[in-house]
Amino acid sequence: MNTDVFITCALTGAGDTVDKSDKVPVTPEQIANDAIEAAKAGAAIAHIHVRDIETGQGNRDPELFRETVARIRDSDTDVIINLTTGMGGDFVPDPDDPTKLAEGSDMASAEDRVIHIEELLPEICSLDVATMNFTHGAFMNVPQVLRVMADRIKAAGVKPELECFDLGHVRLANQLIKEGHIAEPPLFQLCMGVPWGAPSDPESVIAMRNLLPENAMWSGFGISRMQMPMAAQMVILGGNVRVGLEDNLYLSRGVLASNGQLVERAVDIVENLGARVMTPAETREKLGLTQQH
Repeated sequence: MNTDVFITCALTGAGDTVDKSDKVPVTPEQIANDAIEAAKAGAAIAHIHVRDIETGQGNRDPELFRETVARIRDSDTDVIINLTTGMGGDFVPDPDDPTKLAEGSDMASAEDRVIHIEELLPEICSLDVATMNFTHGAFMNVPQVLRVMADRIKAAGVKPELECFDLGHVRLANQLIKEGHIAEPPLFQLCMGVPWGAPSDPESVIAMRNLLPENAMWSGFGISRMQMPMAAQMVILGGNVRVGLEDNLYLSRGVLASNGQLVERAVDIVENLGARVMTPAETREKLGLTQQH
Protein backbone atom coordinates (compact mmCIF):
# COMPACT_ATOMS: atom_id res chain seq x y z
CA MET A 1 0.00 0.00 0.00
CA ASN A 2 1.09 3.55 -0.71
CA THR A 3 0.83 5.81 2.33
CA ASP A 4 1.90 9.07 0.59
CA VAL A 5 -0.37 9.63 -2.40
CA PHE A 6 -0.48 12.35 -5.02
CA ILE A 7 -3.72 13.05 -6.85
CA THR A 8 -4.00 14.06 -10.50
CA CYS A 9 -7.15 15.72 -11.81
CA ALA A 10 -7.83 15.15 -15.52
CA LEU A 11 -9.95 18.21 -16.14
CA THR A 12 -11.71 17.84 -19.47
CA GLY A 13 -10.21 15.36 -21.95
CA ALA A 14 -11.21 15.34 -25.61
CA GLY A 15 -14.19 13.01 -25.52
CA ASP A 16 -17.76 13.79 -26.53
CA THR A 17 -18.82 14.80 -23.03
CA VAL A 18 -19.74 18.48 -23.32
CA ASP A 19 -23.34 17.70 -24.29
CA LYS A 20 -23.62 15.25 -21.38
CA SER A 21 -22.62 17.60 -18.59
CA ASP A 22 -22.60 21.38 -18.27
CA LYS A 23 -19.79 21.04 -15.75
CA VAL A 24 -17.20 19.97 -18.34
CA PRO A 25 -14.89 22.97 -18.89
CA VAL A 26 -14.46 24.14 -22.49
CA THR A 27 -12.85 27.58 -22.69
CA PRO A 28 -9.30 28.29 -21.49
CA GLU A 29 -10.76 30.34 -18.66
CA GLN A 30 -13.05 27.50 -17.57
CA ILE A 31 -10.28 24.90 -17.80
CA ALA A 32 -7.87 27.10 -15.84
CA ASN A 33 -10.51 27.78 -13.19
CA ASP A 34 -11.12 24.05 -12.83
CA ALA A 35 -7.38 23.45 -12.43
CA ILE A 36 -7.33 26.00 -9.62
CA GLU A 37 -10.45 24.46 -8.05
CA ALA A 38 -8.94 20.97 -8.23
CA ALA A 39 -5.69 22.18 -6.64
CA LYS A 40 -7.58 23.78 -3.76
CA ALA A 41 -9.48 20.51 -3.28
CA GLY A 42 -6.24 18.54 -2.97
CA ALA A 43 -4.95 17.71 -6.45
CA ALA A 44 -1.21 18.07 -6.90
CA ILE A 45 -1.34 17.72 -10.70
CA ALA A 46 -3.75 19.11 -13.31
CA HIS A 47 -3.85 17.10 -16.54
CA ILE A 48 -4.94 19.43 -19.32
CA HIS A 49 -6.55 19.06 -22.73
CA VAL A 50 -8.07 22.01 -24.55
CA ARG A 51 -11.28 22.25 -26.56
CA ASP A 52 -12.62 24.22 -29.48
CA ILE A 53 -14.48 27.14 -27.93
CA GLU A 54 -17.33 27.04 -30.45
CA THR A 55 -17.94 23.29 -30.78
CA GLY A 56 -16.59 21.95 -27.49
CA GLN A 57 -14.68 19.25 -29.36
CA GLY A 58 -11.10 18.32 -28.50
CA ASN A 59 -8.48 20.57 -30.04
CA ARG A 60 -4.70 20.95 -30.17
CA ASP A 61 -4.38 24.65 -31.04
CA PRO A 62 -1.23 25.91 -29.28
CA GLU A 63 -2.95 29.23 -28.63
CA LEU A 64 -5.60 27.52 -26.50
CA PHE A 65 -2.89 25.76 -24.48
CA ARG A 66 -1.01 29.04 -24.23
CA GLU A 67 -3.96 30.91 -22.76
CA THR A 68 -4.94 28.11 -20.39
CA VAL A 69 -1.44 27.72 -18.99
CA ALA A 70 -0.97 31.48 -18.66
CA ARG A 71 -4.17 31.79 -16.65
CA ILE A 72 -3.09 29.05 -14.24
CA ARG A 73 0.40 30.48 -13.82
CA ASP A 74 -0.89 34.01 -13.39
CA SER A 75 -3.17 32.83 -10.57
CA ASP A 76 -0.09 31.85 -8.49
CA THR A 77 -1.83 28.57 -7.66
CA ASP A 78 0.66 25.85 -6.75
CA VAL A 79 -0.32 23.01 -9.05
CA ILE A 80 1.82 20.87 -11.34
CA ILE A 81 0.78 21.37 -14.97
CA ASN A 82 0.54 18.23 -17.10
CA LEU A 83 -0.29 18.90 -20.75
CA THR A 84 -1.57 16.23 -23.11
CA THR A 85 0.22 15.22 -26.31
CA GLY A 86 -2.59 12.82 -27.19
CA MET A 87 -4.22 14.87 -29.91
CA GLY A 88 -3.12 14.14 -33.47
CA GLY A 89 -3.33 10.35 -33.44
CA ASP A 90 -6.99 9.71 -34.19
CA PHE A 91 -7.60 7.56 -37.28
CA VAL A 92 -11.10 6.86 -38.58
CA PRO A 93 -11.03 5.00 -41.93
CA ASP A 94 -13.33 6.03 -44.74
CA PRO A 95 -15.87 3.19 -45.06
CA ASP A 96 -15.57 3.26 -48.86
CA ASP A 97 -11.78 3.56 -48.98
CA PRO A 98 -9.89 2.60 -45.80
CA THR A 99 -6.72 4.24 -47.13
CA LYS A 100 -8.41 7.63 -46.64
CA LEU A 101 -9.30 9.50 -43.47
CA ALA A 102 -12.95 9.91 -42.56
CA GLU A 103 -14.58 12.63 -40.47
CA GLY A 104 -13.33 12.45 -36.91
CA SER A 105 -9.74 11.77 -37.91
CA ASP A 106 -6.92 13.99 -36.66
CA MET A 107 -3.47 12.89 -37.72
CA ALA A 108 -0.43 15.05 -37.09
CA SER A 109 3.34 14.67 -37.14
CA ALA A 110 5.33 13.89 -34.03
CA GLU A 111 6.79 17.40 -34.15
CA ASP A 112 3.37 19.06 -34.31
CA ARG A 113 2.11 17.00 -31.40
CA VAL A 114 4.75 18.34 -29.01
CA ILE A 115 5.10 21.92 -30.24
CA HIS A 116 3.09 23.29 -27.28
CA ILE A 117 5.25 21.27 -24.89
CA GLU A 118 8.45 22.76 -26.26
CA GLU A 119 7.02 26.27 -26.03
CA LEU A 120 5.21 26.19 -22.68
CA LEU A 121 7.52 23.80 -20.79
CA PRO A 122 5.05 22.22 -18.39
CA GLU A 123 6.56 20.12 -15.65
CA ILE A 124 4.84 16.98 -17.02
CA CYS A 125 3.25 15.98 -20.31
CA SER A 126 1.40 12.80 -21.19
CA LEU A 127 2.85 10.38 -23.73
CA ASP A 128 0.38 7.72 -24.85
CA VAL A 129 2.42 4.55 -25.37
CA ALA A 130 -0.43 3.05 -27.31
CA THR A 131 -1.92 2.11 -30.60
CA MET A 132 -5.38 0.76 -29.85
CA ASN A 133 -8.95 0.49 -31.05
CA PHE A 134 -11.69 2.78 -29.86
CA THR A 135 -15.41 2.75 -30.66
CA HIS A 136 -15.27 4.36 -34.10
CA GLY A 137 -11.62 4.14 -35.05
CA ALA A 138 -8.14 3.75 -33.67
CA PHE A 139 -5.62 5.81 -31.76
CA MET A 140 -2.23 5.54 -33.40
CA ASN A 141 1.13 6.10 -31.73
CA VAL A 142 3.53 3.76 -33.52
CA PRO A 143 7.05 3.21 -32.11
CA GLN A 144 8.89 5.43 -34.59
CA VAL A 145 6.57 8.34 -33.77
CA LEU A 146 6.88 7.70 -30.04
CA ARG A 147 10.68 7.79 -30.26
CA VAL A 148 10.63 11.21 -31.94
CA MET A 149 8.09 12.60 -29.47
CA ALA A 150 9.97 11.17 -26.48
CA ASP A 151 13.30 12.59 -27.66
CA ARG A 152 11.86 16.07 -28.10
CA ILE A 153 10.11 15.93 -24.72
CA LYS A 154 13.36 14.82 -23.10
CA ALA A 155 15.32 17.61 -24.81
CA ALA A 156 12.80 20.14 -23.48
CA GLY A 157 13.41 18.94 -19.92
CA VAL A 158 9.77 17.89 -19.43
CA LYS A 159 8.90 14.64 -17.64
CA PRO A 160 6.70 12.35 -19.76
CA GLU A 161 3.86 10.52 -18.06
CA LEU A 162 3.73 7.20 -19.88
CA GLU A 163 0.07 6.43 -20.50
CA CYS A 164 -0.46 2.66 -20.73
CA PHE A 165 -3.86 1.21 -21.59
CA ASP A 166 -2.85 -2.44 -21.78
CA LEU A 167 -0.07 -4.86 -20.86
CA GLY A 168 1.76 -4.54 -24.19
CA HIS A 169 1.93 -0.77 -23.77
CA VAL A 170 3.98 -1.24 -20.60
CA ARG A 171 6.35 -3.51 -22.52
CA LEU A 172 6.79 -0.88 -25.23
CA ALA A 173 7.36 1.86 -22.64
CA ASN A 174 10.02 -0.28 -21.00
CA GLN A 175 11.74 -0.65 -24.36
CA LEU A 176 11.74 3.14 -24.88
CA ILE A 177 13.30 3.52 -21.43
CA LYS A 178 15.93 0.88 -22.24
CA GLU A 179 16.80 2.70 -25.48
CA GLY A 180 17.33 5.96 -23.58
CA HIS A 181 14.38 7.92 -24.99
CA ILE A 182 12.85 8.34 -21.52
CA ALA A 183 14.79 9.83 -18.63
CA GLU A 184 14.80 7.81 -15.43
CA PRO A 185 13.12 7.33 -13.07
CA PRO A 186 10.06 6.93 -15.31
CA LEU A 187 6.51 7.98 -14.47
CA PHE A 188 3.64 5.72 -15.58
CA GLN A 189 -0.13 6.19 -15.72
CA LEU A 190 -2.14 2.94 -15.83
CA CYS A 191 -5.36 3.67 -17.73
CA MET A 192 -8.01 1.08 -16.92
CA GLY A 193 -11.40 0.33 -18.43
CA VAL A 194 -10.99 2.31 -21.65
CA PRO A 195 -12.49 0.45 -24.66
CA TRP A 196 -10.68 -1.62 -25.83
CA GLY A 197 -7.84 -1.74 -23.38
CA ALA A 198 -7.30 -3.45 -20.05
CA PRO A 199 -10.40 -3.79 -17.85
CA SER A 200 -10.93 -1.99 -14.55
CA ASP A 201 -10.09 -4.80 -12.16
CA PRO A 202 -7.35 -5.46 -9.61
CA GLU A 203 -5.93 -8.40 -11.56
CA SER A 204 -5.23 -6.24 -14.59
CA VAL A 205 -3.65 -3.49 -12.50
CA ILE A 206 -1.43 -6.01 -10.74
CA ALA A 207 -0.30 -7.53 -14.04
CA MET A 208 0.63 -4.10 -15.44
CA ARG A 209 2.21 -2.94 -12.18
CA ASN A 210 4.36 -6.05 -12.02
CA LEU A 211 5.89 -5.20 -15.41
CA LEU A 212 6.96 -1.71 -14.35
CA PRO A 213 10.66 -1.02 -13.80
CA GLU A 214 11.75 -1.25 -10.16
CA ASN A 215 12.41 2.50 -9.97
CA ALA A 216 9.14 3.52 -11.65
CA MET A 217 6.67 5.89 -10.07
CA TRP A 218 3.08 5.26 -11.07
CA SER A 219 -0.50 6.36 -10.89
CA GLY A 220 -3.70 4.93 -12.29
CA PHE A 221 -7.39 5.40 -12.88
CA GLY A 222 -10.62 3.72 -13.90
CA ILE A 223 -13.31 5.32 -16.00
CA SER A 224 -17.01 5.95 -15.42
CA ARG A 225 -18.52 4.26 -12.34
CA MET A 226 -15.21 2.51 -11.67
CA GLN A 227 -13.34 5.77 -11.05
CA MET A 228 -13.57 5.75 -7.26
CA PRO A 229 -13.30 1.96 -6.75
CA MET A 230 -10.14 1.99 -8.85
CA ALA A 231 -8.83 5.02 -6.94
CA ALA A 232 -8.97 2.90 -3.80
CA GLN A 233 -7.32 -0.03 -5.59
CA MET A 234 -4.45 2.13 -6.83
CA VAL A 235 -3.59 3.21 -3.29
CA ILE A 236 -3.89 -0.34 -1.92
CA LEU A 237 -1.67 -1.70 -4.71
CA GLY A 238 1.03 0.93 -4.12
CA GLY A 239 0.21 3.61 -6.66
CA ASN A 240 -1.18 7.11 -6.89
CA VAL A 241 -4.59 8.36 -8.01
CA ARG A 242 -6.17 10.14 -10.96
CA VAL A 243 -9.75 11.38 -11.04
CA GLY A 244 -11.56 14.08 -13.04
CA LEU A 245 -14.20 14.80 -15.65
CA GLU A 246 -12.06 13.40 -18.46
CA ASP A 247 -12.72 9.95 -17.02
CA ASN A 248 -16.08 10.20 -15.23
CA LEU A 249 -18.92 12.73 -15.14
CA TYR A 250 -20.81 11.62 -12.04
CA LEU A 251 -20.45 11.96 -8.29
CA SER A 252 -23.14 9.31 -7.82
CA ARG A 253 -25.89 7.83 -9.98
CA GLY A 254 -27.61 10.71 -11.78
CA VAL A 255 -25.62 13.40 -9.93
CA LEU A 256 -23.22 15.32 -12.14
CA ALA A 257 -19.88 16.16 -10.57
CA SER A 258 -17.44 19.02 -10.79
CA ASN A 259 -13.70 18.42 -10.91
CA GLY A 260 -13.34 19.82 -7.43
CA GLN A 261 -15.96 17.42 -6.05
CA LEU A 262 -14.24 14.43 -7.64
CA VAL A 263 -10.93 15.45 -6.09
CA GLU A 264 -12.60 15.89 -2.70
CA ARG A 265 -14.06 12.38 -2.97
CA ALA A 266 -10.62 11.00 -3.88
CA VAL A 267 -9.07 12.78 -0.88
CA ASP A 268 -11.66 11.14 1.37
CA ILE A 269 -10.85 7.71 -0.07
CA VAL A 270 -7.11 8.16 0.35
CA GLU A 271 -7.42 9.39 3.92
CA ASN A 272 -10.00 6.76 4.90
CA LEU A 273 -7.51 4.12 3.78
CA GLY A 274 -5.02 5.56 6.24
CA ALA A 275 -2.83 7.28 3.66
CA ARG A 276 -1.87 10.94 3.28
CA VAL A 277 -2.47 13.26 0.32
CA MET A 278 0.71 14.91 -0.91
CA THR A 279 0.99 18.60 -1.70
CA PRO A 280 2.21 19.85 -5.11
CA ALA A 281 5.58 20.75 -3.54
CA GLU A 282 5.96 17.26 -2.06
CA THR A 283 4.89 15.67 -5.33
CA ARG A 284 7.35 17.81 -7.25
CA GLU A 285 10.15 16.59 -4.99
CA LYS A 286 9.04 12.97 -5.22
CA LEU A 287 8.94 13.06 -9.01
CA GLY A 288 12.20 15.00 -9.31
CA LEU A 289 10.58 17.86 -11.18
CA THR A 290 12.08 21.27 -11.80
CA GLN A 291 9.39 23.93 -11.76
CA GLN A 292 9.67 25.84 -15.01
CA HIS A 293 7.84 29.05 -14.09
